[in-house]
Amino acid sequence: MRWDEVPTPVEALFPSQDAKERLDDYLTRTLAAADSRVKQGPVMPDLDMAKFRQELVQYDFEAPQPMQALMDWTVAQLEHGTVHMTNGRYFGLFNPAPTFPAQLADRISGCFNPQLASSGSSPVPVALEAHVIGAWARRAGLPPESAGHFTTSGSEANYTALICALTRAEPRFATEGTRAFSGPVAMYTSRECQPAWHKIAHQAGVGRQAVRLVATDGSGRLDANALAGALLEDRRRGVVPVLISPTAGTTGAGMVDPLLACSDIAREHSAWFHVDAAWGGAALCSDRLRAELAGIERADSITIDAHKWLATTMGCGMFITRYPKVLSDAFHVGADFMPSTASSLDPYLNTVQWSRRFLGLRLFLSLAAAGWGGYAAHVERSVAVAAQIQSGLDDLGWQTVNDSRLAVLCVLPPEGSRPVRQIVQRLLAAGRAWAAVAQFEGRDVVRICVTHGETSAEDAATLIAGLEAAR
Repeated sequence: MRWDEVPTPVEALFPSQDAKERLDDYLTRTLAAADSRVKQGPVMPDLDMAKFRQELVQYDFEAPQPMQALMDWTVAQLEHGTVHMTNGRYFGLFNPAPTFPAQLADRISGCFNPQLASSGSSPVPVALEAHVIGAWARRAGLPPESAGHFTTSGSEANYTALICALTRAEPRFATEGTRAFSGPVAMYTSRECQPAWHKIAHQAGVGRQAVRLVATDGSGRLDANALAGALLEDRRRGVVPVLISPTAGTTGAGMVDPLLACSDIAREHSAWFHVDAAWGGAALCSDRLRAELAGIERADSITIDAHKWLATTMGCGMFITRYPKVLSDAFHVGADFMPSTASSLDPYLNTVQWSRRFLGLRLFLSLAAAGWGGYAAHVERSVAVAAQIQSGLDDLGWQTVNDSRLAVLCVLPPEGSRPVRQIVQRLLAAGRAWAAVAQFEGRDVVRICVTHGETSAEDAATLIAGLEAAR
């Protein structure tokens, strides 16, 4: 069949400009109306899943469906079929409502659809992302030559840190793997770390036993003395320490490990010093909160998730390192087919990914629109709302057991109350507010995190009243 005999693409996939504008305008209005309803409605899903599955079966893709009806159905299912992290009464995990500039960035990126593997094909997007990474490196106090890239998640950024650590510790790791080391390798982090480290060790080929979970000091922070002792014992047994990774903003309690002490220990043992600041890295925006991260400027590399406290759309992480050559050594590859400029910026030569979406535009537009001062106000407001919630619960006899300044509260109910898990179950069943169960120093706590940039005093009061009613 000749090319001119091939049927043209169906209009549903590539509609006319008038049709695109009509559908785009309709979607904008539909989403705005849904967002307004979500902010006033329940936080928990209220969808009849049995009915949903019956409806879903009807979409067998044998016959085309009208696009406007498809958008209506999809928006309705999401409005009633997800936990609404865009609701101001969501006090849950590190999943904030996204900024409006980040939402606009997704639409812009989706329209142009650049492939960010190479600066040859996407010179502006690659340079723009490098510019944003450089700004964050300077904000963290890293040297001018520092570099990095955007990632799909904090897990990918942490994985990158481990690969860099292995590459620097033993150059033959690139060709021989862990066989190149004189003994089994190990990495060290707090027992309160993000559990993805176990998956990362498995994926990197060092094995899950390579993850050493160091005890905390009773406050939810890594115990530096226990870390030093673990390294000395491992070295005595022939283990090769390659990476030390304290957390700046633990998942359960928002605690910051002793970064300065961990840095000293890493230097003593020639281990890569990586700070997992997926949540807490946003505090770098604030002159008032920056001191909470003292020592991050010594890091060999840093993870920051823009889709957490910086509130971009999912998922948007950052990996930043003072050693860009190690990053290139870890991920370099030859590919004659790539439209490459052989630039050190080319992501396919410096990241675990190859094909990738234009992630950095989300943070670029948000940061450019608000500036450092706007983001400082954003994170400081979260801290202030958390303090308001803490004060309200204190007045009712609840006890705050952590002392995080990063908008995370771990609280216990007054004596004689129901168990924590029952309280949270009852809170979620009521649907008006969302909090989580977490473990803090070996006991269940109610975990409250202020993630929404527009959470109001009324929202905070609703959570407090909901917890009181549930206990």
